[in-house]
Amino acid sequence: MILSGLEIKKKLHKTIEIEPFNEKLLNPNSYNLTLNEQLLIYDAPTLDMKIKNNAHSITIPSEGLLLEPGRLYLGSTNEYTAADDCVPMLEGRSSIGRLGLYVHVTAGFGDVGFHGCWTLEISCIQPIRIYPNVEICQIYFHTIKGDFQPYKSGKYQNNRGVQPSLLYKDFEEK
Repeated sequence: MILSGLEIKKKLHKTIEIEPFNEKLLNPNSYNLTLNEQLLIYDAPTLDMKIKNNAHSITIPSEGLLLEPGRLYLGSTNEYTAADDCVPMLEGRSSIGRLGLYVHVTAGFGDVGFHGCWTLEISCIQPIRIYPNVEICQIYFHTIKGDFQPYKSGKYQNNRGVQPSLLYKDFEEK
């Protein structure tokens, strides 16, 4: 079951955290999250899952940044979220999608117990100018049924800002 906006608000500072919280961003069954000004771009044209892929940071200026099709940009939400008793999910806003901007390609499913800023896998189908602090996506929460072990110590727990892929660490552990 998806939590209503009013239920999200009731759970704030109890089992859900959204920091900073702005009531104007609360929707009937979700909360809009905003885009941080920092993006990461991988340096190599070919990426390898088994190695740490180098990336560099760029800042989205106030006058905007033109994104190019065929490139992956990693962004982050300004908001730090936590969900201790429900499953957080992330979706792009329809107004953003209607401009051909993909906010996350595959990573919209969070784990109960996740705390941190969300890394966004951003790509576009035609050139588009983006701006810092735009309401880029929305988080919503599902209740969870049955006993569970919360996500506590994963690779991305308690992150702040943009996180590149840490998949290479999975290969090191095997």
